[in-house]
Amino acid sequence: MRLDGRVAIVSGGGTGIGAATARRFAAEGARVVVTGRRPEPIEAVAAEIGGRAVAGDTVDDAHVRTAVGAARESFGGLDVVVACAGTGFFGSVGELDDHGWQRTLDVNVTGAFRLVRAALPSLIERGGGSIVLLSSTAAFVSGTANAAYETSKAAMIGLARSLAVDYGPLGIRANALCPGWVVTPLGDYSMESLVERWRISTQDAYRHVTKHTPLRRPATAEEVASCCLFLASDASSIVTGTALIADCGLTAISPTGEAWTEPS
Repeated sequence: MRLDGRVAIVSGGGTGIGAATARRFAAEGARVVVTGRRPEPIEAVAAEIGGRAVAGDTVDDAHVRTAVGAARESFGGLDVVVACAGTGFFGSVGELDDHGWQRTLDVNVTGAFRLVRAALPSLIERGGGSIVLLSSTAAFVSGTANAAYETSKAAMIGLARSLAVDYGPLGIRANALCPGWVVTPLGDYSMESLVERWRISTQDAYRHVTKHTPLRRPATAEEVASCCLFLASDASSIVTGTALIADCGLTAISPTGEAWTEPS
C-alpha cells in the first residue's frame, strides 16, 4: 500500500487519466478528494473509491479552496496534489481567438497554479508532500494548429520547477508528468478529424498516429496513473523539479529516420 494513510486531491478526476489516478491512489490506501466541473462523473468515481467529490471549475479560486477544505475536513489533511484538469482549443497563432487562447491557459496553467497555491499550507503543515502536474509531450514537440495547448503544457513544466525549488526545503516535491497519446475522452476528441477524413474507427486513428512510435500504440489511462503513483509515493523520494516523459517512445524518434524506412 504505497499511499497508505495519505490524502490526495485529483482535479479533473471524473474521466480519463484523472479518474484512473483517483482509483489507483485509493487502491494503494489513499483517501481521495475528486474534483471536476461535472458533478455526475466525479460523484460516481468518489462513490466507487470511498472518496469525496467536490464539483467546480479549477480556475475558480473559491472552488479549489473548498476542495482543500474538504480534504482537511473529511480526511484530516493533505499530502498529494494531482493537477489533471485540462482542455485545449485547436488553432495556430494566426487562427486562434482570444477566448480559445485564454481558456486553455486558464484551465491548464492558472487552474493548476490556484489549486497548488490553495494546497500549499496544508502540505507544509503535514511536513511535506508531492505535487504532480499533468503536462504533455506537447511541451517538447509541436504538431500543427495547437499553439495554446502546447504553450500551456510547456508552462506547467516551468511551474513544477519553480515549486520544487521554492518548497523543496519544506519537504515538498513537484514534478510534471508528460504523456504522449493516451486513450481518453480528450484523446478520442483529437482523433475525430482523422475518423471523419478517412472514415476509419477511433481505434484505427490511434493506431495511425502511433504507428511510428517505438511501442506502436497509445498508452492507457491506467498506465499513466501508475506514473502518477510513482511520483506521488516514496518510490520517487529524490525526484523533484523534473518532467517525466511517459510517451511509448514518441519523443525518442527522429523524423528524418523515417526517410530510411519503406514507404507505407
